[in-house]
Amino acid sequence: MCANVFGVLKSLFGKPFDGGKRMDHGGPQDQQQHPMEQQQPYHPQHPAMMRLYEVQKEVSSLGPQVCTFSGLQNDREYKRMERELTQLLLQVDQVDTEGKLELQGARKRAAQEVEGLLRYLEENASHPSRLAIEELSIAARQLVDEQVVAPQRAGGVAEINDELVDTLQELVLRLTQIKTEGRVPLRKARYRALTRLCAVQDVLEGRTPQQTLSLPLSGDTHEAVNCINQVMVKVSMARSQLLALLMGLSGRDSCAHLSRILTELQVELDALDVSGNATIRNYRKQVVEEINGLLKHLDLEGEGDDTRRYDLAQNNSIREIEAVRAHVSHLREGVLRYCLMGDLGLRPKAELQSLLTHLDQVDTAKNPCIREARRRAVVEVQAVITFLDLREALACRQPGPDEHPSHRAVWLVLGSLSDLQAQVLGFDGKRADKSYIILEEMLTKQLLALDAVDPQGDESTKAARKQAVKFAQNILNYLDMKTDEWEY
Repeated sequence: MCANVFGVLKSLFGKPFDGGKRMDHGGPQDQQQHPMEQQQPYHPQHPAMMRLYEVQKEVSSLGPQVCTFSGLQNDREYKRMERELTQLLLQVDQVDTEGKLELQGARKRAAQEVEGLLRYLEENASHPSRLAIEELSIAARQLVDEQVVAPQRAGGVAEINDELVDTLQELVLRLTQIKTEGRVPLRKARYRALTRLCAVQDVLEGRTPQQTLSLPLSGDTHEAVNCINQVMVKVSMARSQLLALLMGLSGRDSCAHLSRILTELQVELDALDVSGNATIRNYRKQVVEEINGLLKHLDLEGEGDDTRRYDLAQNNSIREIEAVRAHVSHLREGVLRYCLMGDLGLRPKAELQSLLTHLDQVDTAKNPCIREARRRAVVEVQAVITFLDLREALACRQPGPDEHPSHRAVWLVLGSLSDLQAQVLGFDGKRADKSYIILEEMLTKQLLALDAVDPQGDESTKAARKQAVKFAQNILNYLDMKTDEWEY
């Protein structure tokens, strides 16, 4: 089997079948060769060995397809591969070994490879994460169909509102949080779903400004306006077709067909004579830009075939973010170490601010997973900054004799929160850990303590309590983020 296949399936298959040599399966029998195997009495031209070689070639051809298949068990491609692998397994079982141990061993290893591919194919297609991806994809498909595609097909106008945009964003966020366990098919499925959903967001966001423009223009203005108006109507129809394609709601159209239609519209616009009229030129320019915005989403049929796209561990932006996180971790350890000694001399706020600036400049390429990775890195930096700010404020605090008792109570809680935040910053466990449960309970108690503070009409106390509540909730959210086992 080819090397890239076994890079993924090494744990399942061991080394590729080699005709008569032993495979390393980790068992004691695999570490010793049978005496007769050392003699290798069977020539490679033996009929049984030749048949097993043929099976190996077919397995080598199917292996890469299995390793990158990202669909479900009811997909046609899944059924085809399952059928071909099952047939190979039957062919291996029918190989006549003549009762010889060497041939039996070779046949067994060939069967194990085929069974391993079948198992890998089934595990990924029925994996809970794959089913979760499909569930969210179906929800997005129904949403777009009901609120955008169906109304336009019926001759109406889809209403793009904040609720629709927010719901789509929530689905994108939930997709980014699905764990793939590093499996290539699951990464690929998640990437494909995210790519399409983000493209729908982009199309809808690009369409929203068009609703506020005073277009189309009157046909009396210029002889070319009627033509541009007609193109604009066709572009609106193409937009609906594109959304249907992205969400799998179109069984007849294809990306290539729609691309040809939009390209023809561009040619039609380019042929128009709009010289001498800046308003018409600007109108045509806006329609052309709209077409270009739709065209850029029509390369999705092969999207995700390039491993570099969905294997974000190799992404340059992710590497930048990880380098920042490593730097933050180093600074955080130093800050906590100094604070443990009661020394506030280490205050790398300027360095932390520069890291925030660096993160802001990281190119996310509109990839939601990269955006989420950057957001989490920003939260890590901000957690250290807020910790330093509160420590400094506590150290400089000089309450006067006239300080309101409720205001003093808030500051007492802030002092406890500062100590708890130090523990949260240094926490490196899981949610099931006892220390996590204790931290969560203590933070919740501080929130209850703040809730019990009666400002008694004092405005400064109200403001201080509000900030303290937000601060405590941010610490809880940060603790939750550190233990949610999120992955790229």
